[in-house]
Amino acid sequence: MTITTSAPPARSTPVAIALGFLTGGVIGASLAAFVVGCVIGSVPLCVAGVGLPAVYGLLFLLAGAPRRAREAAVVPRTALAVIESREAVGGAATSDVAVRFDLTVAPDDVPAYRVAFSQDIHLADLPDYRQGVVVVVQYPPDRPWRVRIVKRPTPEWEERAADARLDSAPGPVLVSESSEGCGVGFVRLVGLLLAAAAVVLLFRADLFDGDASDKPQVSSSATATSAPSSSSSSSMVVSSAYGTVTLGPNQSFLDRGQLRKAVGLLTKGTEARTALTVVVQDRLLSIVYAPTGSQAPTFDRDSLPYDRFPALVEEARRGLGVSSPKTWQLTVERLTGSLTIRVVVTGAEGTASLEANGQGKVVRRTPAR
Repeated sequence: MTITTSAPPARSTPVAIALGFLTGGVIGASLAAFVVGCVIGSVPLCVAGVGLPAVYGLLFLLAGAPRRAREAAVVPRTALAVIESREAVGGAATSDVAVRFDLTVAPDDVPAYRVAFSQDIHLADLPDYRQGVVVVVQYPPDRPWRVRIVKRPTPEWEERAADARLDSAPGPVLVSESSEGCGVGFVRLVGLLLAAAAVVLLFRADLFDGDASDKPQVSSSATATSAPSSSSSSSMVVSSAYGTVTLGPNQSFLDRGQLRKAVGLLTKGTEARTALTVVVQDRLLSIVYAPTGSQAPTFDRDSLPYDRFPALVEEARRGLGVSSPKTWQLTVERLTGSLTIRVVVTGAEGTASLEANGQGKVVRRTPAR
Protein backbone atom coordinates (compact mmCIF):
# COMPACT_ATOMS: atom_id res chain seq x y z
CA MET A 1 0.00 0.00 0.00
CA THR A 2 1.28 3.45 -0.89
CA ILE A 3 0.44 6.37 1.39
CA THR A 4 0.38 9.73 -0.29
CA THR A 5 1.72 12.63 1.76
CA SER A 6 -0.66 15.22 0.41
CA ALA A 7 -3.84 16.41 2.10
CA PRO A 8 -7.09 14.82 0.96
CA PRO A 9 -8.70 16.79 -1.85
CA ALA A 10 -11.70 19.01 -1.21
CA ARG A 11 -14.90 17.10 -1.93
CA SER A 12 -16.48 19.23 -4.67
CA THR A 13 -17.74 16.22 -6.63
CA PRO A 14 -21.10 16.42 -8.44
CA VAL A 15 -22.67 14.23 -5.74
CA ALA A 16 -21.30 16.44 -2.96
CA ILE A 17 -22.51 19.59 -4.76
CA ALA A 18 -25.99 18.11 -5.26
CA LEU A 19 -26.12 17.03 -1.63
CA GLY A 20 -25.00 20.47 -0.52
CA PHE A 21 -27.75 22.12 -2.57
CA LEU A 22 -30.35 19.73 -1.16
CA THR A 23 -29.16 20.30 2.41
CA GLY A 24 -29.29 24.06 1.97
CA GLY A 25 -32.77 23.79 0.49
CA VAL A 26 -34.03 21.75 3.43
CA ILE A 27 -32.57 24.22 5.93
CA GLY A 28 -33.96 27.25 4.12
CA ALA A 29 -37.40 25.72 3.55
CA SER A 30 -37.78 24.49 7.14
CA LEU A 31 -36.74 27.80 8.70
CA ALA A 32 -38.93 29.83 6.36
CA ALA A 33 -41.90 27.48 6.85
CA PHE A 34 -41.64 27.67 10.63
CA VAL A 35 -41.36 31.46 10.72
CA VAL A 36 -44.10 31.98 8.11
CA GLY A 37 -46.33 29.49 9.92
CA CYS A 38 -45.91 31.38 13.19
CA VAL A 39 -46.59 34.72 11.50
CA ILE A 40 -49.79 33.64 9.74
CA GLY A 41 -50.88 31.31 12.57
CA SER A 42 -50.68 28.08 10.55
CA VAL A 43 -49.96 25.14 12.86
CA PRO A 44 -49.44 22.62 10.00
CA LEU A 45 -46.84 24.90 8.45
CA CYS A 46 -45.03 25.22 11.79
CA VAL A 47 -45.07 21.45 12.20
CA ALA A 48 -43.75 21.02 8.66
CA GLY A 49 -40.93 23.45 9.41
CA VAL A 50 -39.92 21.40 12.45
CA GLY A 51 -40.52 17.96 10.90
CA LEU A 52 -38.75 18.49 7.57
CA PRO A 53 -35.20 18.56 9.01
CA ALA A 54 -35.98 15.51 11.17
CA VAL A 55 -37.21 13.50 8.18
CA TYR A 56 -34.26 14.63 6.05
CA GLY A 57 -31.81 13.72 8.81
CA LEU A 58 -33.36 10.27 9.17
CA LEU A 59 -33.17 9.64 5.42
CA PHE A 60 -29.58 10.88 5.34
CA LEU A 61 -28.72 8.53 8.21
CA LEU A 62 -30.34 5.55 6.51
CA ALA A 63 -28.69 6.32 3.16
CA GLY A 64 -25.26 6.39 4.78
CA ALA A 65 -25.73 3.16 6.73
CA PRO A 66 -24.21 0.88 4.03
CA ARG A 67 -21.12 3.07 3.72
CA ARG A 68 -20.63 3.14 7.49
CA ALA A 69 -21.01 -0.63 7.61
CA ARG A 70 -18.32 -1.06 4.94
CA GLU A 71 -15.97 1.27 6.77
CA ALA A 72 -16.58 -0.52 10.08
CA ALA A 73 -15.73 -3.85 8.46
CA VAL A 74 -12.23 -2.69 7.45
CA VAL A 75 -9.60 -4.03 9.84
CA PRO A 76 -7.50 -1.07 11.07
CA ARG A 77 -3.72 -1.05 10.84
CA THR A 78 -1.64 -0.65 13.98
CA ALA A 79 1.61 1.33 13.98
CA LEU A 80 3.96 3.32 16.18
CA ALA A 81 3.98 7.12 16.12
CA VAL A 82 5.89 9.90 17.81
CA ILE A 83 4.18 13.05 19.10
CA GLU A 84 5.61 16.11 17.34
CA SER A 85 3.35 18.59 19.10
CA ARG A 86 0.07 18.82 20.99
CA GLU A 87 -2.37 21.62 21.79
CA ALA A 88 -5.54 21.60 23.88
CA VAL A 89 -8.36 23.04 21.78
CA GLY A 90 -11.41 22.70 24.02
CA GLY A 91 -13.48 20.69 26.44
CA ALA A 92 -12.11 22.20 29.67
CA ALA A 93 -15.59 22.10 31.24
CA THR A 94 -15.49 18.28 31.34
CA SER A 95 -13.00 15.65 32.48
CA ASP A 96 -11.98 15.07 28.83
CA VAL A 97 -9.99 17.64 26.86
CA ALA A 98 -9.98 17.88 23.06
CA VAL A 99 -6.29 17.82 22.07
CA ARG A 100 -4.89 18.64 18.64
CA PHE A 101 -2.02 16.25 17.89
CA ASP A 102 0.70 16.42 15.22
CA LEU A 103 2.24 12.96 14.84
CA THR A 104 4.82 11.18 12.76
CA VAL A 105 3.30 7.76 12.02
CA ALA A 106 5.79 4.99 11.18
CA PRO A 107 4.03 1.89 9.73
CA ASP A 108 6.12 -1.29 9.38
CA ASP A 109 5.66 -1.69 5.62
CA VAL A 110 5.34 1.84 4.19
CA PRO A 111 7.22 5.15 4.60
CA ALA A 112 6.51 7.29 7.64
CA TYR A 113 4.20 10.28 7.26
CA ARG A 114 2.87 13.24 9.26
CA VAL A 115 -0.74 13.63 10.33
CA ALA A 116 -2.75 16.14 12.39
CA PHE A 117 -6.00 15.29 14.15
CA SER A 118 -7.99 15.94 17.34
CA GLN A 119 -8.81 13.39 20.03
CA ASP A 120 -10.36 13.59 23.49
CA ILE A 121 -7.90 12.82 26.30
CA HIS A 122 -8.73 12.55 29.99
CA LEU A 123 -7.17 15.28 32.10
CA ALA A 124 -5.33 12.76 34.25
CA ASP A 125 -3.74 11.16 31.16
CA LEU A 126 -2.42 14.36 29.55
CA PRO A 127 1.11 14.00 31.03
CA ASP A 128 1.45 10.65 29.20
CA TYR A 129 1.19 12.40 25.82
CA ARG A 130 4.14 14.79 25.89
CA GLN A 131 6.12 15.92 22.86
CA GLY A 132 8.56 13.20 21.78
CA VAL A 133 6.63 10.32 23.40
CA VAL A 134 6.14 7.23 21.21
CA VAL A 135 2.53 5.99 21.16
CA VAL A 136 0.56 3.22 19.46
CA VAL A 137 -1.98 4.32 16.84
CA GLN A 138 -4.53 2.72 14.54
CA TYR A 139 -5.96 3.88 11.21
CA PRO A 140 -7.96 2.44 8.28
CA PRO A 141 -5.61 1.30 5.49
CA ASP A 142 -7.48 3.35 2.87
CA ARG A 143 -7.75 6.47 5.05
CA PRO A 144 -4.38 6.99 6.74
CA TRP A 145 -5.37 10.45 7.98
CA ARG A 146 -8.00 8.94 10.33
CA VAL A 147 -5.46 8.18 13.01
CA ARG A 148 -6.53 7.45 16.60
CA ILE A 149 -4.18 6.95 19.55
CA VAL A 150 -4.68 3.57 21.21
CA LYS A 151 -5.01 4.40 24.90
CA ARG A 152 -4.61 0.77 26.08
CA PRO A 153 -2.44 -1.12 23.56
CA THR A 154 -1.69 -4.80 23.79
CA PRO A 155 1.40 -5.80 25.85
CA GLU A 156 3.33 -6.52 22.63
CA TRP A 157 2.72 -3.05 21.17
CA GLU A 158 3.22 -1.42 24.55
CA GLU A 159 6.67 -3.01 24.77
CA ARG A 160 7.53 -1.95 21.22
CA ALA A 161 6.51 1.65 21.98
CA ALA A 162 8.63 1.69 25.14
CA ASP A 163 11.78 0.59 23.23
CA ALA A 164 11.22 2.48 19.96
CA ARG A 165 13.05 5.61 18.80
CA LEU A 166 11.39 7.30 15.81
CA ASP A 167 12.64 10.12 13.60
CA SER A 168 10.36 12.94 12.46
CA ALA A 169 8.95 12.62 8.95
CA PRO A 170 8.93 15.63 6.62
CA GLY A 171 5.63 17.37 5.78
CA PRO A 172 3.16 18.10 4.41
CA VAL A 173 0.76 17.06 7.14
CA LEU A 174 -2.31 14.96 6.36
CA VAL A 175 -5.55 16.42 7.67
CA SER A 176 -9.20 15.36 7.91
CA GLU A 177 -10.92 14.19 4.76
CA SER A 178 -14.10 16.12 5.62
CA SER A 179 -13.06 19.44 4.10
CA GLU A 180 -15.39 20.78 1.44
CA GLY A 181 -14.64 22.75 -1.64
CA CYS A 182 -15.88 26.30 -2.11
CA GLY A 183 -18.42 25.03 -4.64
CA VAL A 184 -20.25 22.94 -2.04
CA GLY A 185 -20.58 25.85 0.36
CA PHE A 186 -21.76 28.16 -2.42
CA VAL A 187 -24.48 25.84 -3.73
CA ARG A 188 -25.62 25.15 -0.16
CA LEU A 189 -26.12 28.88 0.36
CA VAL A 190 -27.92 29.17 -3.00
CA GLY A 191 -30.19 26.27 -2.09
CA LEU A 192 -30.99 27.83 1.29
CA LEU A 193 -31.88 31.21 -0.22
CA LEU A 194 -33.93 29.76 -3.07
CA ALA A 195 -35.92 27.44 -0.79
CA ALA A 196 -36.61 30.21 1.74
CA ALA A 197 -37.67 32.58 -1.03
CA ALA A 198 -39.95 29.92 -2.54
CA VAL A 199 -41.77 29.42 0.78
CA VAL A 200 -42.20 33.16 1.32
CA LEU A 201 -43.49 33.64 -2.24
CA LEU A 202 -45.88 30.71 -1.87
CA PHE A 203 -47.52 32.33 1.19
CA ARG A 204 -47.03 35.96 0.22
CA ALA A 205 -50.78 36.60 0.06
CA ASP A 206 -51.23 35.55 3.70
CA LEU A 207 -48.14 37.46 4.77
CA PHE A 208 -48.69 40.81 3.07
CA ASP A 209 -52.45 41.13 2.48
CA GLY A 210 -53.46 41.35 6.12
CA ASP A 211 -55.08 44.30 7.89
CA ALA A 212 -53.15 47.52 8.25
CA SER A 213 -52.98 46.95 12.00
CA ASP A 214 -50.94 43.79 11.43
CA LYS A 215 -48.37 45.45 9.21
CA PRO A 216 -44.97 46.06 10.79
CA GLN A 217 -44.07 49.42 12.24
CA VAL A 218 -40.45 50.27 11.53
CA SER A 219 -38.34 52.59 13.58
CA SER A 220 -34.62 53.27 13.78
CA SER A 221 -32.48 54.51 16.62
CA ALA A 222 -28.88 55.62 16.44
CA THR A 223 -26.43 54.19 18.94
CA ALA A 224 -22.77 55.03 19.44
CA THR A 225 -20.10 52.32 19.43
CA SER A 226 -17.17 52.14 21.77
CA ALA A 227 -14.81 53.15 19.00
CA PRO A 228 -13.63 56.74 19.50
CA SER A 229 -14.26 57.96 15.97
CA SER A 230 -16.98 55.70 14.51
CA SER A 231 -20.72 55.36 14.89
CA SER A 232 -23.25 52.78 13.78
CA SER A 233 -27.02 52.34 13.78
CA SER A 234 -29.44 49.57 14.61
CA SER A 235 -32.87 49.04 13.09
CA MET A 236 -35.95 47.51 14.67
CA VAL A 237 -39.07 46.00 13.10
CA VAL A 238 -42.08 45.21 15.30
CA SER A 239 -45.44 43.67 14.43
CA SER A 240 -48.11 41.74 16.29
CA ALA A 241 -46.52 38.46 15.19
CA TYR A 242 -42.79 39.01 15.36
CA GLY A 243 -40.01 41.46 16.11
CA THR A 244 -36.46 41.84 14.81
CA VAL A 245 -33.47 43.97 15.71
CA THR A 246 -30.53 44.36 13.33
CA LEU A 247 -27.31 45.83 14.66
CA GLY A 248 -25.04 48.08 12.65
CA PRO A 249 -21.35 47.44 11.90
CA ASN A 250 -18.89 46.95 14.77
CA GLN A 251 -21.64 45.65 17.08
CA SER A 252 -22.56 42.14 18.20
CA PHE A 253 -25.22 40.58 20.37
CA LEU A 254 -22.37 38.91 22.25
CA ASP A 255 -21.39 42.32 23.62
CA ARG A 256 -22.19 42.67 27.29
CA GLY A 257 -25.84 43.63 27.85
CA GLN A 258 -26.55 44.13 24.13
CA LEU A 259 -29.00 41.24 23.75
CA ARG A 260 -30.99 42.02 26.90
CA LYS A 261 -31.20 45.67 25.81
CA ALA A 262 -32.50 44.69 22.34
CA VAL A 263 -35.17 42.43 23.82
CA GLY A 264 -36.23 45.29 26.06
CA LEU A 265 -36.56 47.59 23.04
CA LEU A 266 -38.87 45.10 21.33
CA THR A 267 -41.18 44.92 24.34
CA LYS A 268 -41.09 48.58 25.35
CA GLY A 269 -44.51 50.24 25.14
CA THR A 270 -46.25 47.06 23.93
CA GLU A 271 -48.54 44.58 25.58
CA ALA A 272 -46.94 41.58 27.23
CA ARG A 273 -46.57 38.77 24.71
CA THR A 274 -44.98 35.37 25.21
CA ALA A 275 -42.50 34.05 22.69
CA LEU A 276 -42.50 30.92 20.55
CA THR A 277 -38.86 31.21 19.49
CA VAL A 278 -35.92 33.54 19.93
CA VAL A 279 -33.20 33.33 17.27
CA VAL A 280 -29.91 35.21 17.71
CA GLN A 281 -27.06 35.63 15.26
CA ASP A 282 -24.07 37.93 15.54
CA ARG A 283 -26.01 41.07 14.48
CA LEU A 284 -29.60 39.84 14.07
CA LEU A 285 -32.23 39.12 16.74
CA SER A 286 -35.62 37.63 15.81
CA ILE A 287 -38.50 36.89 18.17
CA VAL A 288 -41.65 35.09 17.01
CA TYR A 289 -44.66 35.74 19.28
CA ALA A 290 -47.43 33.30 20.02
CA PRO A 291 -50.69 34.14 18.19
CA THR A 292 -53.62 35.18 20.35
CA GLY A 293 -55.36 32.11 21.74
CA SER A 294 -52.58 29.77 20.61
CA GLN A 295 -51.96 26.66 22.72
CA ALA A 296 -48.36 26.30 21.54
CA PRO A 297 -45.75 26.08 24.34
CA THR A 298 -44.26 29.54 24.97
CA PHE A 299 -41.84 31.15 27.43
CA ASP A 300 -41.18 34.49 29.11
CA ARG A 301 -38.36 36.37 27.40
CA ASP A 302 -37.30 38.03 30.66
CA SER A 303 -36.58 34.62 32.23
CA LEU A 304 -33.81 33.70 29.77
CA PRO A 305 -30.21 33.35 31.10
CA TYR A 306 -28.82 36.16 28.93
CA ASP A 307 -25.55 36.28 30.86
CA ARG A 308 -24.81 32.67 29.83
CA PHE A 309 -25.37 33.17 26.08
CA PRO A 310 -21.86 34.53 25.23
CA ALA A 311 -20.20 31.65 27.10
CA LEU A 312 -22.37 29.07 25.33
CA VAL A 313 -21.55 30.54 21.91
CA GLU A 314 -17.85 30.67 22.80
CA GLU A 315 -17.83 27.02 23.88
CA ALA A 316 -19.60 25.96 20.68
CA ARG A 317 -17.15 27.94 18.54
CA ARG A 318 -13.99 26.66 20.24
CA GLY A 319 -14.75 23.36 21.93
CA LEU A 320 -16.60 21.23 19.37
CA GLY A 321 -13.95 20.64 16.70
CA VAL A 322 -14.73 23.60 14.40
CA SER A 323 -11.35 25.33 14.23
CA SER A 324 -12.47 28.30 12.12
CA PRO A 325 -16.21 28.85 12.66
CA LYS A 326 -17.79 31.06 9.99
CA THR A 327 -21.33 31.42 11.33
CA TRP A 328 -23.18 30.77 14.59
CA GLN A 329 -26.83 30.80 15.59
CA LEU A 330 -28.48 30.55 19.01
CA THR A 331 -32.11 29.37 19.17
CA VAL A 332 -34.39 29.30 22.19
CA GLU A 333 -37.65 27.33 22.05
CA ARG A 334 -39.98 25.19 24.12
CA LEU A 335 -41.53 22.97 21.46
CA THR A 336 -40.62 19.75 23.29
CA GLY A 337 -41.98 20.92 26.65
CA SER A 338 -38.85 22.13 28.46
CA LEU A 339 -36.94 25.26 27.52
CA THR A 340 -34.05 24.43 25.19
CA ILE A 341 -31.15 26.69 24.19
CA ARG A 342 -29.36 25.41 21.08
CA VAL A 343 -26.16 26.85 19.58
CA VAL A 344 -25.10 25.76 16.09
CA VAL A 345 -21.74 26.70 14.53
CA THR A 346 -20.63 26.04 10.96
CA GLY A 347 -17.12 26.00 9.54
CA ALA A 348 -14.82 24.13 7.16
CA GLU A 349 -14.97 21.01 9.36
CA GLY A 350 -18.77 20.87 9.19
CA THR A 351 -21.52 21.75 11.66
CA ALA A 352 -21.39 21.35 15.44
CA SER A 353 -23.95 22.12 18.11
CA LEU A 354 -24.63 22.12 21.82
CA GLU A 355 -27.83 22.24 23.84
CA ALA A 356 -28.41 23.84 27.24
CA ASN A 357 -31.36 23.92 29.62
CA GLY A 358 -33.30 26.94 30.85
CA GLN A 359 -30.54 27.84 33.32
CA GLY A 360 -27.86 27.86 30.61
CA LYS A 361 -26.25 24.57 31.71
CA VAL A 362 -24.97 22.46 28.82
CA VAL A 363 -26.72 19.08 28.60
CA ARG A 364 -25.59 17.82 25.18
CA ARG A 365 -22.66 18.43 22.83
CA THR A 366 -22.47 17.29 19.19
CA PRO A 367 -18.92 17.77 17.76
CA ALA A 368 -18.31 18.51 14.09
CA ARG A 369 -18.04 15.52 11.79
